[in-house]
Amino acid sequence: MMHSALSRWTMAYFAAALVCLISAQVLMTAGYGFPAVAVEAPETLVIVHMITIGWLSLLMFGALFQFVPVLIARPLRGERLVLPALLCLLAGLGCLLCGFLELSGAFETGVPLLALASALLPTGFALAAVVLGRTLWGARLPLPARFVAAGLSCALATAVLGALFALLLSGYLPTLAEIDFRAHALPVHIAVGLGGWLSFTAVGVSYRLLPMFLLSPDKERRSTGVVWWTGTVALLTVVLAMPFASLLGEVGTAETTSARMLAVMLGGVALFFYGIDLVFFYRHRKRRTVELNSRAAEGAFLALALSAVLMLALLASGTLEQHIGALLYLVALGWLSGLGLSQLYKIVPFLTWLECYGPVMGKKPTPRVQDLVVEPRGRLWFALYFLGVSLGTGALLAEQPGLFRIAAGGTLLATLAIVTELVQARRLKNVPYAYRSPEDTLPPRLFLPRPH
Repeated sequence: MMHSALSRWTMAYFAAALVCLISAQVLMTAGYGFPAVAVEAPETLVIVHMITIGWLSLLMFGALFQFVPVLIARPLRGERLVLPALLCLLAGLGCLLCGFLELSGAFETGVPLLALASALLPTGFALAAVVLGRTLWGARLPLPARFVAAGLSCALATAVLGALFALLLSGYLPTLAEIDFRAHALPVHIAVGLGGWLSFTAVGVSYRLLPMFLLSPDKERRSTGVVWWTGTVALLTVVLAMPFASLLGEVGTAETTSARMLAVMLGGVALFFYGIDLVFFYRHRKRRTVELNSRAAEGAFLALALSAVLMLALLASGTLEQHIGALLYLVALGWLSGLGLSQLYKIVPFLTWLECYGPVMGKKPTPRVQDLVVEPRGRLWFALYFLGVSLGTGALLAEQPGLFRIAAGGTLLATLAIVTELVQARRLKNVPYAYRSPEDTLPPRLFLPRPH
């Protein structure tokens, strides 16, 4: 990793992603969207897609452009498509959000915004997948890379389903309305997006990042293979078996229930063995002091476990549909966003260190990567973030919108503080003055690459 090439646009992806996260949190704190309106309301869809596409997907692509070459020890191929992919994703997201706002009655443009989004977003996803797929193609894939490859397939499936939904809402595919496409495809869209593209990929990336940052053994273990196979079969069940059974109508009701329960059981097995691997990484680490990024990641892993417990409880009580918003909030803001923010706290200083001090490493004294951040201060912000997510989930379960807005404000404050820490690390503000401008190298730009 120390000698790997830096992806030119990774920081731009991270910056755009963080802007989307903060914007979504501002809206939630202001009382926009769920729970003030229904889960399926256009206002809620604005926030949902700001988080899933704007924040989590951009974050994931930005990280994968940097770490997929590390996973398979070969350079990124087709890097010239990375910027067009970002532009398509941002333009498509803008059209999608404006289309939802138009549906809510906020304004009227006469432009088929959702139809434009249905073209731009799949194009952006496809371009990013082509870059990563070409890099993975023909290489011997270790298990973490296989998770990523499966996650990319889920990303494309999610993008295609999302495009069909956008066209349906635009009125361009009336035949889909006749077969109740929303009822058949929406659960698949959510499960494959959050469970396949974002969670399955995050699991794969964590299998590489955690051993690297904890200095733990990274040999493939049988439990990791169990996670891979059970998770893959669960995703295939969601993608193939559940839609086929639901299309049978009343005849397929039992089959739909069976397919859903099979997917839930397999997913539970995958999570159990994933937890075993996580405990192994932490217990067998060579790094005596656990750095803040790995410590904060424990909060995300706990949120993942609580999400599984909450889903089982809601299924058992028959209240899943009533409290689906609370479950998705815990998954998106607790598990995925918590893991993303915790790893950014290490990745941004790490890449900044490589950019600034890599060229002079071995030639003169350099600071440590952890010298670019102030962990005691950051620890407070991560504690506030996970506390806010916990209170927000509880407020949604208790149907207390006022308390949810207060909790969302707490997560917003914590996120702003964490982003400030990242900016300071990028600007080398915490580094001793003598190290801030090493010879033979320029200080890094905040998020845009330097011209060649």
